[in-house]
Amino acid sequence: MKRVYLSLGSNVGEREANLRRAIEALAANDVRVLRESSIYETEPRDLPGQPWFLNQVIEAETDLFPRQLLSRAQRIEREMGRRRGVAKGPRLIDIDIVLFGGSIVFTPDLEIPHPRMAERRFVLEPLAELCPEMRHPANGRTVCQMLEGVLDQVVRKR
Repeated sequence: MKRVYLSLGSNVGEREANLRRAIEALAANDVRVLRESSIYETEPRDLPGQPWFLNQVIEAETDLFPRQLLSRAQRIEREMGRRRGVAKGPRLIDIDIVLFGGSIVFTPDLEIPHPRMAERRFVLEPLAELCPEMRHPANGRTVCQMLEGVLDQVVRKR
């Protein structure tokens, strides 16, 4: 079993219910959810002018390989009604693999650790709640150290 961290986000519809449904769907499919962070309300980062997001990180264990987990996450997004339109735009649900054990994966459709995690307070804040001293497998910095670099971004714990 590999320890994985997944970031979830929603800014369309019943945002909190969307997060809950995604976690339930993940837990029903070869993913054992161990812990959930608090939920955070966050200002849109890459495309302003859209509704604020609710974000959360979950810690889980899985026997799936990284690409299998990606496929599972994308299937759950589709089943919940996510339609990919505007890049970085509004979304019913978004599930990203942040960390997959100590693995480093670099393929055209998947990068682990998530390539922008160190730039996103909406990922680092809930991740720090779960594992503040965990080190990034590539840059060696702890989650808390990375979080210090993004404290100017607006994130509110709910």
